[in-house]
Amino acid sequence: MSQMLMMSQPSQPDKAKPLLTASVHDVRYFASLLRGIGFSNRASMRFTAGSGITVTVEEARTLLATSYIYADHFDEWAFDVDNLQAAPSQLSAPDIDRHATSFEIPLNILLECLNIFGTANMSSSSSAGSKHKQWRRTSDASDNDDGRRLNTNRIDQHFGSNEKRTSMRLTYAGPGHPLTLVLAEDSSGPTTTCDISTFDSEPNLELPFDAEQTALKIIFKSSFWLRDALAELDPSCEKITLIANPVAEVQSAQRGIPAKPLFRIQGTGAFGTTEMDYPNDREVLETFECSRSVSFSYRFAHISRTLRALQNSTKTSLRLEQEGLLSLQFLVPVPRPRGGMSDSFIEFRCLALDDDVAQ
Repeated sequence: MSQMLMMSQPSQPDKAKPLLTASVHDVRYFASLLRGIGFSNRASMRFTAGSGITVTVEEARTLLATSYIYADHFDEWAFDVDNLQAAPSQLSAPDIDRHATSFEIPLNILLECLNIFGTANMSSSSSAGSKHKQWRRTSDASDNDDGRRLNTNRIDQHFGSNEKRTSMRLTYAGPGHPLTLVLAEDSSGPTTTCDISTFDSEPNLELPFDAEQTALKIIFKSSFWLRDALAELDPSCEKITLIANPVAEVQSAQRGIPAKPLFRIQGTGAFGTTEMDYPNDREVLETFECSRSVSFSYRFAHISRTLRALQNSTKTSLRLEQEGLLSLQFLVPVPRPRGGMSDSFIEFRCLALDDDVAQ
């Protein structure tokens, strides 16, 4: 950690007017959105004047994860567009965004700084509360809820008012300057300042999802239905296959044609195959749209990267493109500074294994 942190630079950086100033009274929601994509240390962070922060990581040129942290999630958000300067790596770009700036940052160092007082991580109750087998409790009355109430209660357990909070003030002066965090446990407690080195952004993996080429779209009424299904899979699984068929074909199978699954998750590993089928039930699948039969496989190691984000989400959107590109979007509730709840998103995109695409 000491390699990436540095003391405040004495001359020009200290006098530089901040390009961005943002603050939150409780860093746990902010840290949770970052931790959901914390499987890679190299992260690209982008500040946009009217939108907020997007943080992107990738793995093996196959998996792309993005966390969206909107401006209204902060108690304070001030972006000085007049003070914006392009990074050296962006000077030759023909389409420079005059209302945004981006850089790379070591994500694990950022998370360690946010947790410097030990209050940015979720409490142990979060993992304990997730061990129920919602996948098998089809008669449970809680299935009739819309998922938000269940997950909001779970999040309240994580971020209870009786627990200590860490407040944060974030500033960034622009390209070449560190990302500065001022953290305090409470108004009368200790305060610490962390300067985290930033670097020019390298081109990220691009996996554009063409909505017009969507072959499958599913919205799970509660993220429990997907999370518990993935938890049933043996950790030794090598690949996971997603199989879906149009509703009309599934219904016709009841008239003598061999049965086809509406939606099936199949895990394959050294010890065999595990299959889990989903019913055509709006209490489970809020939305199911399938234009043609699809079957695509992905490395289980990549899909398992989504579990931390899935843990904190209330709803999940799963989409498949015609060529097998998978998009998983997780809806994460975040409290507004002045009361009420807002929604944030964490999105994962993953390429299918080549054998399936070739078919």
